[in-house]
Amino acid sequence: MWYLYLDESGDLGFDFENKRPSEYFTVTILALRTPVNNRSLINAVKKTLRRKLTPKGKRKRIVAELKGSRTSLEVKEYFFRQVSGIRFAIYSLTLNKRRLYPELQDKKEITYNYLARLILDEIPFGHAQTRVSLIMDRRKTSREIMRFNRYIEKQLRNRLSPNVPLDISHMSSQESPGLQAVDMFCYGIFRKYERKTRCWWNIFQGKVVKDIFWLQ
Repeated sequence: MWYLYLDESGDLGFDFENKRPSEYFTVTILALRTPVNNRSLINAVKKTLRRKLTPKGKRKRIVAELKGSRTSLEVKEYFFRQVSGIRFAIYSLTLNKRRLYPELQDKKEITYNYLARLILDEIPFGHAQTRVSLIMDRRKTSREIMRFNRYIEKQLRNRLSPNVPLDISHMSSQESPGLQAVDMFCYGIFRKYERKTRCWWNIFQGKVVKDIFWLQ
C-alpha cells in the first residue's frame, strides 16, 4: 500500500500592494510504501509529542500536534532522528506567486488543485501495485472537496493500473500524524524560499527527491 500525505505552506493571496501575502506557496507530499513504514512514521510523531512537547510533569498544557511553524529547531532535530531510518520520500513544488499567470490569480481553488496535480505527477505510480491512499489537510468546503477529488482521480486514473484502488481523504492534522509529519517538512522547504532560512532544510534534505521551483 502507498501512503501519500499532502500539505502546503504559505498562502494564495496576490494583493502585494495593499496586503502582505507570502511571496511563495509550497505544496509538499510525503510518500511511503507499506503499512510498517506508515506505522513507524505515526509512532515517531507521537513519540516526539509525548517526549518533547508534553513530557511527564509538564502536562498542564497539552500539545496536540506538531506544527512546522511553531516547533523549535531542537524538537525538529529530535523528530528527524526518529524518522531518519524510515523509508520515505519528499516531493515538493514551490510557486513563485508574482509570476503566476494573471488569469489564475483570482481562481485560487483551480490554482491549488493544479499545483497539487503537478506535484502528484512526480510520483512514480508505475511502481504502484496495491492501494494508493492520498491524505490531505481538510481546508476545503464539501463542494471544493468533491471538485478536487474528481479532478485528481481523473488525472491519476491515467497513470494507475486499473486494478489499483485510489482513496482520497481530507482530515484534520490532529487526526493524522502523517499530516503533521509532512507539515514539518513542507514548512522547512517553504522557509528556504520565503526567508532564505536553511537550518531545518539542511537536516532533512537527504529525504527530498523533488524540489521544484515553479515559474522562476
